[in-house]
Amino acid sequence: MALKWFVVSVALLTGLMLVSTAGAQQAAVKSAPPRATLNTPAMGVPVASDYIIGPEDMLQVSIWKNEAMSRTLPVRPDGKISLPLLHDITAAGLTPLQLRDKIAAALAEFMPNPEVSVSVMQVNSYRVSVLGEVQKPGVLQLKAPTTVLEALALAGGFRDFASPSKIVIFRKDASGQTQKLRFNYNRAVGSAGEENVSLKSGDVVVVP
Repeated sequence: MALKWFVVSVALLTGLMLVSTAGAQQAAVKSAPPRATLNTPAMGVPVASDYIIGPEDMLQVSIWKNEAMSRTLPVRPDGKISLPLLHDITAAGLTPLQLRDKIAAALAEFMPNPEVSVSVMQVNSYRVSVLGEVQKPGVLQLKAPTTVLEALALAGGFRDFASPSKIVIFRKDASGQTQKLRFNYNRAVGSAGEENVSLKSGDVVVVP
């Protein structure tokens, strides 16, 4: 009789433990935060604060509490974008923050205190040229900030008779004037530690 009572007690205890464990698991499932879904809004690609928007870049312009005016749209070859009420706005040549302020100022004529955000969804205008004594001279279509060393690697490296210490970078400034920047590859990769220059869209790297 005692043995039978012992077996029944163990069975009841085991059942209670299983019920308790199942309840804890259900509570954990209910309290767990929902997983992100594929419908989460895109946040754009990371670009430097001084990134200059160019033709063919894809932008997301969001107007807070106004989905009808928010748009994801490309910068046209003429450097402009089109938005409701505002029609054509020049975007090329501006940073995302400058374009945001420009759109907000224009919208202020139609609504009070508009809150605008501008994100770069795709970088399509970032192009640099690598010419001269490299294995694959030509235009590089880039998607992210790139340095001279990275551009030279993308161009296949140097040919046998290249002069890596005499590289010149041609760059146009805001006024349209062309600047010449000297770059010594040997010093950049050597113990001298010369600064590795970040390239801007439109730069031309010439390896003599």
